[in-house]
Amino acid sequence: MKRSTYVWIIILFFVVLIVAGFVATFVSAFGHARVTVPSRAILEVRLSGPVDEVPPSDLLSFLMGRNPLTVYDVWMNFRKAKADRRVQAVLVRLGLLECDWAKAADIRDAILDFRRSGKKVYAYIEEAPQFDMEYYVATACDRVVLQPMGWLGVTGLGGYVPFFKGLLDKLGVRAEFEHVAEYKTAYNTFTEKGFTPAHREEMESVYSGIFADYVKTAAEARGKSEEQYRVLIDHGLYQGEQAKEAGLVDDCLYEDELLRLIRGSGPELGRIDILDYARIKPSSLGLETGRKIALVYGVGPILTGESLPPVMGAATVSRWLKEAGEDDSIAAVVFRVDSPGGSSVGADIIWRAVELAKQAKPVIVSMSDVAGSGGYWVAMGATGIVAQPQTLTGSIGVLAGKFSLAGLFAKLGITSEELTFGDKAGLFSIFRAFTPAERELLLDQIRWTYDRFLAKVAAGRGLTKEEVDEAGRGRIWTGRQALGLKLVDELGGLGAAVASAKKAAGIPPGEEVRFVIWPKKRTFWQSLFGGGAIGLDLKTPSGRAAALETLHLAEGTYFWALMPFWVKPR
Repeated sequence: MKRSTYVWIIILFFVVLIVAGFVATFVSAFGHARVTVPSRAILEVRLSGPVDEVPPSDLLSFLMGRNPLTVYDVWMNFRKAKADRRVQAVLVRLGLLECDWAKAADIRDAILDFRRSGKKVYAYIEEAPQFDMEYYVATACDRVVLQPMGWLGVTGLGGYVPFFKGLLDKLGVRAEFEHVAEYKTAYNTFTEKGFTPAHREEMESVYSGIFADYVKTAAEARGKSEEQYRVLIDHGLYQGEQAKEAGLVDDCLYEDELLRLIRGSGPELGRIDILDYARIKPSSLGLETGRKIALVYGVGPILTGESLPPVMGAATVSRWLKEAGEDDSIAAVVFRVDSPGGSSVGADIIWRAVELAKQAKPVIVSMSDVAGSGGYWVAMGATGIVAQPQTLTGSIGVLAGKFSLAGLFAKLGITSEELTFGDKAGLFSIFRAFTPAERELLLDQIRWTYDRFLAKVAAGRGLTKEEVDEAGRGRIWTGRQALGLKLVDELGGLGAAVASAKKAAGIPPGEEVRFVIWPKKRTFWQSLFGGGAIGLDLKTPSGRAAALETLHLAEGTYFWALMPFWVKPR
């Protein structure tokens, strides 16, 4: 290919980018005015795929048109539809959701709140062989409809925890980690070949708690006893009329039949998709018209430095909290946390920002799917904590360690010689294991960090250190279990957290509020020229330096408040 051809390809690529940018900018600026809602409409909500907390901010997502619904999108658009006289009913098209149970509970809460308007919600399922979490959402609807040839799987919860010690042994790699306390099992997957008694105990407790909530909720919604619903789960799979006969669905209908059912004997209903409806301004329906509440997101593993998706950067999030705390026009802050933890230093930086913001106004934490370990650390000092019954939280504990690759290097014929100045200079070297003295030193440091963790939880939650230690020791709890241990204040989702923030700020329950959201939405041009870091300007030397620091993934951070890894239950 000629050089001139390459030049033209590059020019064409940038022309396409520029045109896409102008189109994105035009849609952003004028999209609201071009949305037409029929005078009698069905709002169609397609619930499948990712359900995120914050929308993607990278250039690739813009170019590919990736626009997954966030929890906030679902919540706000159901609120809009509740107030919108044009919307007569909602049709929820359910597919497999890429989230965990707490986000599903938030969606379910939004549906139930909408139904208080007297309008109906219909769930439509085509085929779903493993569908318990999605069916849990469907049971919030007035009617559940299955495609006549479709099949429905309510098979219960299950998950597998992989253990890699056998593989690491064959490779000559040794995971060297110490932790406090016995339930702090984040690295058991590398240090064990199976469950320890404590690991199995906490996992069974979490799974059984989520399963019990699911069975109770679904059984009540379908007019069955819990025993009857457990029998249905044990049967597992239902096709078409079998699902209707079992009482799992109300109808088996094709789409045209379903639309006639929704319309009833009234005139024709128009249809509008939720992605189009999302461009309707809430203020046009009398929503978001009062005082301001900040909605600050803390999403992903926690590290020091700036946020760089999917990482929650302590510098970025603490800066957002500082801005919200210092803004006199903002009455309260809702801090939405979805994090398995990470760097204990990063978590402590964010904890301090919460403490400072709380001195100026109420700070309510809303826990999403997971807010454990470091994710609990950032929440523990808040004015109040709201979690869903299925939220994974707690895991108050600390770990530290390294991977020793000495055995692998020996297999590969790699040799090394030590050259150190200072007795502990090679402490975290991958070329050798810890000595007994080094391991004891590491444990002392971990115990010190754990003691500070206990003290801060005790101060934030009004408990004694002994009470926190009993609930801590690295153990994971569901939100419902955490409520009983006084680790959270209330069960509920984003809506409940907003209501709690309004109450704490002295805002009447029926009064509307406006939301100021961090991170700010990024334009196409910011994604193109500003880099991928959220709230980070790569055009400045300090911004570039911060991004490079973040890309090192907290080099030098050795103490972690991190939750265990496992395949999520479905």
